[in-house]
Amino acid sequence: MKNKEKSRLIIVSNRLPIVIKKTVENGYILSHASGGLVTAMTPVLKRNGGVWIGWAGNYLEENIDTKELLAEEMKDLNYRYSSVDISVKDYDLYYKGFSNEVLWPLFHNVSVYCIFAANYYNAFKRVNQKFAQTIMSELIENDFIWIHDYHLINTGKELRKNGVKNTIAFFLHIPFPPSETFNRIPWRLDLIDAMLSYDLIGFQTEMDMKNFLEVVTSLIDDVVIIQKEQGIVKIITHKKKCKLGVFPISIDYDEFCNQAKSEEVSKMTKGMREDFHGQKIMLGIDRLDYSKGIPQKLKAYRKLLKMNPLLHKKIKLVQVMVPSREDIVKYADLKSEIEELIGQINGKFSQLGWVPIQYFYHSLSRIELLSYYRISDIALITPLKDGMNLVAKEYCASNIDKDGVLILSEFAGAKYQLKDDALLVNPFDEDDVVNSIKKALCMETEEKQRRMGNMQNIVRKFDIYWWVDTFLKAAKI
Repeated sequence: MKNKEKSRLIIVSNRLPIVIKKTVENGYILSHASGGLVTAMTPVLKRNGGVWIGWAGNYLEENIDTKELLAEEMKDLNYRYSSVDISVKDYDLYYKGFSNEVLWPLFHNVSVYCIFAANYYNAFKRVNQKFAQTIMSELIENDFIWIHDYHLINTGKELRKNGVKNTIAFFLHIPFPPSETFNRIPWRLDLIDAMLSYDLIGFQTEMDMKNFLEVVTSLIDDVVIIQKEQGIVKIITHKKKCKLGVFPISIDYDEFCNQAKSEEVSKMTKGMREDFHGQKIMLGIDRLDYSKGIPQKLKAYRKLLKMNPLLHKKIKLVQVMVPSREDIVKYADLKSEIEELIGQINGKFSQLGWVPIQYFYHSLSRIELLSYYRISDIALITPLKDGMNLVAKEYCASNIDKDGVLILSEFAGAKYQLKDDALLVNPFDEDDVVNSIKKALCMETEEKQRRMGNMQNIVRKFDIYWWVDTFLKAAKI
């Protein structure tokens, strides 16, 4: 550990916001990643200084001088990027293996998809040790360490084993499962012990925190739980003390709202409306994942069309599916299932001049995304389980005419903030989804505007900057 007095923020995530990519000429370039975490952390690091630690996208075997590549990117910044070096084998076992074939399905209540392989967990521990070593090489006294998400659950424990006394906080971006589900994992005691190594753990919802408390009390004897001020809960065991809190993540509301009003988006929106010839547009934007409920959504839409022939040629589902983890068999199989369903629905119901589903299998540019948010009469967001679902909040922030309706799964974390004005559905219940779509299509303008205005006020008030400030404040309570 370096020895200085000034305190900084150390952000630790699986991936850096800067990604090293190989070119066709066998050279390497840097590209910028985007997303909520990048949006939230960058201004804080600019303000406070510090270090962002993560994997840069390259492997040890490639023998790249990551420090030299990153140095050019950092020359005008008052904070640093630091890359964790990982081998191809370890990354595959840690990321594709333990993170996404054990923790991801387990935490999304689909433990039947888990592959409880010991070599996965061993690699997970090794990579978390590498993260801890990289953090220690950058650390100075009084630095605040903020570790993000399930990939790095063990990193805090590794730091403590190496004598690090700094404040270490952890935020879980995905749900935390109930005890009956969590306790199926063979390494349950190790994982809970690792989580209790943090000074503060942040969860998306009260239910996630409640589930965590149930797991702790089911696995550890003589646990003391104390309710503190501002919703903070303190756990005391015979070895450790840890604080818990609920901090629903959000978006940069003003950025989405202002860009949705831009001339470029307005022009594209106008062109799209002309292309859709007055049809009601229902929008689905989901990453390829079994937790997102895409097949269930499509089946409900098929039932809507079957039961309501008068809606033919009057409604269209625009389904955007963002590629993800295709090299994992279950994801490749899911993609085939979804595309087969889309083909069946379009084949059965299409008419001259009308196809019921417009399907994209790629990411949209920000301008395209905002334009779809603006023209969509309905956002159909139906995950089977989701930590938050920021698409719901983006849709609200971008719906500047306040004429859209949000249909939202009751199993999305966003439900707890938007439940009074979104139409909540059970994605496993086709009739519930069908009836909610029909209700949305018939909703009067005044009601739409009231509901959307209320949701916009919530997303604006509890934005990404509120999330950062509230979490950092809680760490000091």
